[in-house]
Amino acid sequence: MPFSSLGLSGTLCAAAHAAGFAAPTPVQQGAIAAVLQGRDLLVRAQTGSGKTAAFALPLLQQVLPQEAGRGALRRVQALVVVPTRELAVQVGDVLKGLAADLSPAPKISVVFGGVSINPQMMGLRGGTDIVVATPGRLLDLVDHNALQLGDVRTLVLDEADRLLDQGFSEELARVNALLPLQRQSLFFSATFGPQVSALAQTLLRDPVRVEVQDAPDTLPDIAQSAIAVDTRSRTQLLRHLIQQYEWSRTLVFVATKYAAEIVADKLRKAGLDAEPLHGQLSQGKRSQVLDDFKASRVRVVVATDLAARGLDVVELPVVVNYDLPRSADDYTHRIGRTGRAGQAGLAVSFVTADTEAHWRLIKKRQGLDVVLEAVEGFEPTEVAASPQALVDMSGNGGVKGKRPSKKDKLRAAAEVNPGA
Repeated sequence: MPFSSLGLSGTLCAAAHAAGFAAPTPVQQGAIAAVLQGRDLLVRAQTGSGKTAAFALPLLQQVLPQEAGRGALRRVQALVVVPTRELAVQVGDVLKGLAADLSPAPKISVVFGGVSINPQMMGLRGGTDIVVATPGRLLDLVDHNALQLGDVRTLVLDEADRLLDQGFSEELARVNALLPLQRQSLFFSATFGPQVSALAQTLLRDPVRVEVQDAPDTLPDIAQSAIAVDTRSRTQLLRHLIQQYEWSRTLVFVATKYAAEIVADKLRKAGLDAEPLHGQLSQGKRSQVLDDFKASRVRVVVATDLAARGLDVVELPVVVNYDLPRSADDYTHRIGRTGRAGQAGLAVSFVTADTEAHWRLIKKRQGLDVVLEAVEGFEPTEVAASPQALVDMSGNGGVKGKRPSKKDKLRAAAEVNPGA
């Protein structure tokens, strides 16, 4: 099926080919024509499926670039809301790349927090046609009268599940109140959880549903392994693997920004070029780390789940789960940073005694057949903590996959207060 059969202009068909799409991917086949017909859309598709182009191409065809002159402002016609700064930049780059040969070309503005608002306000002078934004900065710009959303014709929520996971429900409600009732809404999400479904029922009107299941021959070529290791030995094991197998670049996922800083610092002291990547870094520093990583000036990036989506590094050979992700879905997104664009990749997970139960849960939900192995010289000696030791007396819950039952909590309480 050629792109032209979906209703795209010749210029945009050529732009799709130039972007590396020989033919429409399944998500593009299901989405592009429906968007051009003005239908609302609810799309479930994983990272790497071509979903950004699936909304970017028809969006560019629908937008009518306006000339700002004689005091008139360009009005925002299309709004794309994303959860992270990195994804905002990536989506903006895709839109600008596909629009490069359009004449007249639309003005595309990418705005996000973590940097000064003043340059972004200056960039919006005269208005804009398409805005790609994170929710908080979008509302800041509206509050500063730098943006008006009353003329938006199309709203896109990209990574809708992650937007809701990161607590943007209130911001999305405020954004929705600023938009016209008569508009087109497009939801793209990796999962259709209860929150996404509830939001879709509120904002979408008779949507076309597109669910893309990965076919066996289109699955990324990612070899997966799991290594049993003591908690205290993980950094030494990581350094050993990087040096023994001469991994040129390695993306390491940890649970917290503190861990990102500590692990990166230890690797640097061991002679490896390593940098942390987390949400508390300035946008300038985050961009520098990513640019250096892509250019191989940095060998190891130690990141929180900030990098699990929206990070596209060409020919990234290895991803390491230093800390296991909290959910099976996040496991998929993490390892999906490697094995992209037809390249082979490797995903390694470190499994400690206290996270082995959670690893079994991830394996079950992902249908994985991965044997837990040990590396010579790093054989584990730790044993899992007892259920009583896992009880969180603050009431915030325990380790996912090993949360104590009500009986465990009662037993623990009895041991703490034996006379009760």
